[in-house]
Amino acid sequence: MASPESQDLVNLYKGWVAAMQAQPDMPLEGIRKLFSHWGDVTVDPPGVDYIEVDVAGIPAMWAIPKNSAQDRALLCSHGGGYVVGSMYTHRKLFGHIAKAVGCRALIVDYRRAPENPHPGPVNDMATAYRWLLEHEKLAPSHIALTGDSAGGALALTTIARIRELGLPLPAATMPMSPWAGWDTSGKTYDTNKDKDALVSRDTTEGLGSLFIGNGDPKDPLANPLYIDYKGFPPIYLQVGDAETLLDDSLRIAERAKAAGVDVRIDVFPEMQHVFQFLAGNAPEADEAIQRMASWVRPKIGL
Repeated sequence: MASPESQDLVNLYKGWVAAMQAQPDMPLEGIRKLFSHWGDVTVDPPGVDYIEVDVAGIPAMWAIPKNSAQDRALLCSHGGGYVVGSMYTHRKLFGHIAKAVGCRALIVDYRRAPENPHPGPVNDMATAYRWLLEHEKLAPSHIALTGDSAGGALALTTIARIRELGLPLPAATMPMSPWAGWDTSGKTYDTNKDKDALVSRDTTEGLGSLFIGNGDPKDPLANPLYIDYKGFPPIYLQVGDAETLLDDSLRIAERAKAAGVDVRIDVFPEMQHVFQFLAGNAPEADEAIQRMASWVRPKIGL
């Protein structure tokens, strides 16, 4: 049974949906302001410092836990349909993950759609990965990717992009509730429509169209359902079973396993979209982050 604390995320999401329904013509800046409160449900992790940095012209933020390994890193991509969210909304979430793993985390404030539609975000993330290799002198075997929702998709599509660029691949990736972009073919859009407090077909239609612009919704760099996963590093997916996006994660896992990739997927009962935001607040989020840390630490040599 879901913890009482997990209701905080449900309440947050229902408040956003009600506000947007009450003002159907809410401007984009108004929607971004709503979503700027995503991190309100996350407890600030003690012992983590945050330093903003320029990554080859892209704003980013280091989350640096006390006494953490400096020669390992997580490359983090925030969610928000590529349209909302930022390194600030996700600072505490990725701070918790970095602290649990015991290394630094680089949170990339990739340029968002519609100002910067596909393939802008995935290219920005690939630039940040190259920066870790060249500027920070990190070994690819000491880097893991993680992200949530659209950022969870980027934790997969970025690997496809850096493979295209001929760069060495990272050690592992940990997508949380990855979003298949402008694609509503998942059956859980129907079966979970009354359980998911935030994401609906309307949500995906609205954000997806802004993200894709004039591009192809089935581009593997925009939709992780279409990636050729052969040769990918190990993947650990987490998703809530109340999510409309549950089927996206299940199908990604199936596709990657069929390509011979080492895949783990954990489905958390009664959990909402990116329930890990409840870190420090709800036990389900803390357990999920500990599972991520236990899985990835040996992958990056910790």
